[in-house]
Amino acid sequence: MITTEFAPGSPCWLDLGTPDVRAAAAFYGAVLGWDYESMGESEDFEGGMFRKDGKIVAGLGKLTEEGARPAWMLYFSVPDADATTEAVQQAGGTVRVAPMDLDDWGRMAQYSDPLGGQFAVWQPGTTKGVDLVDEPGSLSWTELYTSDAAGAKEFYGGLFGWQFSDMPLPGGGGTYTLITPAGLPEERMHGGLMELGKEDLSLASGRPYWHPVFAVEDCDAAVAKVTENGGSVQMGPEDAEGVGRLAVCVDPAGADFVVLTPAES
Repeated sequence: MITTEFAPGSPCWLDLGTPDVRAAAAFYGAVLGWDYESMGESEDFEGGMFRKDGKIVAGLGKLTEEGARPAWMLYFSVPDADATTEAVQQAGGTVRVAPMDLDDWGRMAQYSDPLGGQFAVWQPGTTKGVDLVDEPGSLSWTELYTSDAAGAKEFYGGLFGWQFSDMPLPGGGGTYTLITPAGLPEERMHGGLMELGKEDLSLASGRPYWHPVFAVEDCDAAVAKVTENGGSVQMGPEDAEGVGRLAVCVDPAGADFVVLTPAES
């Protein structure tokens, strides 16, 4: 489970880059019950925060990078963004956004892993991360699709010290690797990674990609909201034993995410 006790290496923030901020705010408001709070609009910036029941659950900003696809960016907590940046480069990754301070909130940087999967880190200042997780309408899991699971384990494990455990997927569907922050028990698992063929990574033109999993009270109702509001469904809804009922969705701009109604414990 993800908690707001953001240990090093655990997911702590996420934001959406999209070409149409207002349309995205309306879509996620309808699907996840989020409220959008603008932090300003200008030629150089447009974006703000998503809130659920008054608590910050994600950020939203206009996509400005040429050639970039609309996507969710996941941030992992680190004690030192500059040291992490050096480690990324030494391990064969790429620095997309060099470490930079965001007022006194914290210090961030964005990277690509050796195969092009994009992710980010957050060195906390006054802001540790989002205010709400693991509740309906908030982040409950993170997931990487990659064409090289072994390479991903080596890269991210070396970078964050993550602990990995493999489990077979039903029906001979391959292996799913569970991720836990360094030194924490399995109850603090925060994500997984799965190997897919490059032909199955078409959303990112064959490159790996991370996406968020959002908890919802009713997966089927959430999926209906997705399609009613111009999104699409790649998979599901379907039941996953011991996990819950889930669906892989894509918003109207092309950013992917998962909705999950967790199984009763």
